[in-house]
Amino acid sequence: MIFSFGEFILDKRRIELRRADKVCAVEPQVFDLLCYLIENRDRVISKQELFDTIWADRTVSDSALSSRIKAARQAIGDDGKSQNWIQTAHGRGFRFVGDVASKLDPNPIAGNDDKRHEGQRERVLVQKIQYCKTADNVQIAYACLGQGRPLIKAANWMSHLEFDWESPIWRHWITELARTHLLVRYDERGNGLSDRNVTDLTFEAMVADLESVADAQGLDRFALFGISQGCAVSVEYAVRHPNRVTHLILYGGFVKGWRKQNDPVEIGRREAMSTLIRAGWGQDNPAFRQLFTSRFMPGASMEQMAWFNELQRRTVSPEVAYQLHEIFGDIDVSHRLHHVQTPTLVLHARRDGEIPLEAGRAFATGIPGAHFVTLESQNHILLDTEPAFSQFIDEVSHFLEQF
Repeated sequence: MIFSFGEFILDKRRIELRRADKVCAVEPQVFDLLCYLIENRDRVISKQELFDTIWADRTVSDSALSSRIKAARQAIGDDGKSQNWIQTAHGRGFRFVGDVASKLDPNPIAGNDDKRHEGQRERVLVQKIQYCKTADNVQIAYACLGQGRPLIKAANWMSHLEFDWESPIWRHWITELARTHLLVRYDERGNGLSDRNVTDLTFEAMVADLESVADAQGLDRFALFGISQGCAVSVEYAVRHPNRVTHLILYGGFVKGWRKQNDPVEIGRREAMSTLIRAGWGQDNPAFRQLFTSRFMPGASMEQMAWFNELQRRTVSPEVAYQLHEIFGDIDVSHRLHHVQTPTLVLHARRDGEIPLEAGRAFATGIPGAHFVTLESQNHILLDTEPAFSQFIDEVSHFLEQF
């Protein structure tokens, strides 16, 4: 990743801090400190976390951290008084503030190239994160990247605009969708870079978040893409705003939440999962991680499982994760399907362990004229190495070229 702020560019792979194309001399620990603060700028970082991250198992004094913070501020033209970039949260820690843009390294390390486009020079995708406010004064973070006709991706559970882009879980989704379109993504309330301290986590609020992002970006007409519970949100938006949505793409979604399906066995299993989420969310617990990850990505590698575990910790608190899981159980847009006027493509993995195939098929049977595609996969989140992901991209690309 390459981060830019003000006159500065922080290049992680080359371990360089540049100002107007001139390399700035910084000590390794100062560079690592800057990287960590920028990557986690959505929150205040405690002194203890910085000690654990920068110095690992070494014991150092508070003065060592103070000197590195001072050196980092000097390197980027900041000072302890103005705190234009590194802000001190007294008694709590430090936070990087200000506008930061990030992009993928245009010259990745050999071996990391996308095999689907081997031999082609990738267009540099620059992600710019912005913020808008909803009617109830909640700040929503959204990101735009790519060029072309606009495509909004409705928020899904556990999202973080920065972390998703870096991870092997979501990066291939983002880069492929942004290859030929202006892709707009956002973190819904309670998640990622959006406001975490929120009280209204209802389905209605989720739809309002999508409405706010579309309005803030000033999009009159756009394609809309939903994943998982984002499918129901997308359907509701398309019904309310039929003249704005040109194409509706639904992947891995459900018409009715687990509590609305009148299945005692499934309800009991989901209620047990709610209890586990409240107790084990975001912890480095192999048992919980294996249980949770195996439902979403049974075909994941150890590296992907580790990223998914970190995604839990980074994106949402245990309490909000619990509340969202409960709210998802009450979703029901079955009465809205026949109102959808937008051309619709529905895709679902045949052996999805999180959301069964029948749940996705219900969208196709209820939405007039919807086209249904079954993908040969067991993963709720398709991995970049499986043929099902290539099929997904091909189907979506073909669909977006129509109508």
